[in-house]
Amino acid sequence: MVIIGGGLAGGNAAATLRDEGFPGPVVLISREPGVPFGRPPLSKTYLRSEEDLDGWYVRPAGWYADHDVELRQATVTSVDPAAHTVTLESGEQLGYQKVLIATGGRNRRLRLPGAGLPGLHYLRTAAECDAIKRAAAPGQRAVMVGMGFIGCEVAASLTQLGVQVTAAFPGQVPLGTVLGGQVGGLMAAIHREKGVDLRPGEHIASFEGTDRVAAAVTAAGDRIACDFAVAGIGIEPDIPAAGVARDNGILADELCRASAPDVYVAGDVANTLHPLFGRVRVEHYNNAEKQGAAAARSMLGSTAAYDYLHTFWSDQYEHKIEYVGHADRWDEFVVRGSVAERKLIGCYLVGGVLAAAVGLDRGGDPELDHDGEMAACARLVSARARPAPAALADERTDLWSLA
Repeated sequence: MVIIGGGLAGGNAAATLRDEGFPGPVVLISREPGVPFGRPPLSKTYLRSEEDLDGWYVRPAGWYADHDVELRQATVTSVDPAAHTVTLESGEQLGYQKVLIATGGRNRRLRLPGAGLPGLHYLRTAAECDAIKRAAAPGQRAVMVGMGFIGCEVAASLTQLGVQVTAAFPGQVPLGTVLGGQVGGLMAAIHREKGVDLRPGEHIASFEGTDRVAAAVTAAGDRIACDFAVAGIGIEPDIPAAGVARDNGILADELCRASAPDVYVAGDVANTLHPLFGRVRVEHYNNAEKQGAAAARSMLGSTAAYDYLHTFWSDQYEHKIEYVGHADRWDEFVVRGSVAERKLIGCYLVGGVLAAAVGLDRGGDPELDHDGEMAACARLVSARARPAPAALADERTDLWSLA
């Protein structure tokens, strides 16, 4: 078995192959050094030097040698499904019985005047996080480009480190495209109260500086002086050359199989056919962890569909967001709880069906708090329930009774 990609999905696939008793050779190929780990602390606790990465390893560093999993630091240039070979940048070819593509994504880069200056950072790897940590001294000024989840979390962490943050982003509120205007508006208020200078609807047009970034200039002509900048403008699927169908990632069926025989896909690069949500490509920790394991079981002959409901979380300052389901558009948004107190569950309805729910400082982890409201929402989403909006909003109504 060959696994391409040493992130969370690839690491969990390797671990699952051994946990399920596969006795043959397993080779895991990664561009990055080290062992597979989860990336959430890179924008949070590791960035703030509150913890190291050891606790986020998929398996301890010595596990791979102990379980005969060969780790190769290399770049794969192509996969040939007809020949069942993987070609490395060095020209070496590896044969495989089955191959898993778990290459994740690449940071989208800013293509602007001055974007090549030192001091403009991106965040995906531990090395990139270490570079931001070195720049993030108290009293420094930073420009955050983009306020999606990475942008929001990095802006929060930098602020907590004493950095003065100005955040420019194209929408009207942070996270508006994912969570909607009401929850995004609450997050905007939280960031402003913590001292972040939000610039909604602003596009960075260029960076200025001689030896390094000294200012960001908006399309409106505003000059924002800074000591460094971080761009969090999303990722694009990292797709190696392979004879498989692709569309916003590598297309996979409900068993994580690509269009070519013996080729499987998992993690951020996988555009998977989901039993509930149709085609989805999900860029979150929980999906990479679980889909890597599911793909490994499919490689071993399992016929169980990958039907994970999808959950994720985000920590910003002392606030926590929990989310279950999947909705990139919705007809109705129903609030349960208090917008004024910023403690609520928001329900996303599509054609009357509950497609997703978000909890802000209200819902517990739906995978850990099995009796909580978010777990009830997960049950409703999985059942494709059509709860009455008034019942969802009424806190006297037990959500479990609607399930």
